[in-house]
Amino acid sequence: MSEPVAPVRGPAAVSGPVRRLAAPLGALAAAAASFAVVGIVDPNEPGHYPVCPLLHLTGIHCPACGGLRSAHAVAHGDLGTAAGANVLAVAGYAVCALFWAVWAVRAARGLPTAGPRPKAVHWWALGGLLLVFTVVRNLPFGAWLNP
Repeated sequence: MSEPVAPVRGPAAVSGPVRRLAAPLGALAAAAASFAVVGIVDPNEPGHYPVCPLLHLTGIHCPACGGLRSAHAVAHGDLGTAAGANVLAVAGYAVCALFWAVWAVRAARGLPTAGPRPKAVHWWALGGLLLVFTVVRNLPFGAWLNP
C-alpha cells in the first residue's frame, strides 16, 4: 500500500494569479526603484551622474539627453517639466507603462504573455524617429526640444 502524498508547501505551492504576476510585479518594482533613485538624487545638481559623452565632446544633444531630468520630474509628478527635459523620453515612459499594463492583465488572466515580436520595419522606424528627433533638436528651429 502506498501512503498518501502530502500537499506541496512553500514557494512551489504558490499558484494562480500570484505566481503569474511575479514577473510583471518584479519588473514594476525594478522600474519603481529606478524612478525612486532618480527622484531622490537630483540630476539637476552636478556631480551625481556622469555627463553625456556626446554632448561633452561635441556639443550635440543625443536622443537621451535630458532623460534623467525627465525621469526626475516624472517621479515628482511634474509632466510639463518632464516633457520640457525630453519629450521623447516621456512618450517612452508612457509606452512602457502601456505595455506593462497589457502584460500584467494578460498574466493575471492566465493568457499567453508573449505578444507579437517587433519586425525589422519597427526597429527601422524607431531608429528613424530617434535620428529625426536628434537632428531636429540640434537645429536652431528645434532648440525648444533641448533639455
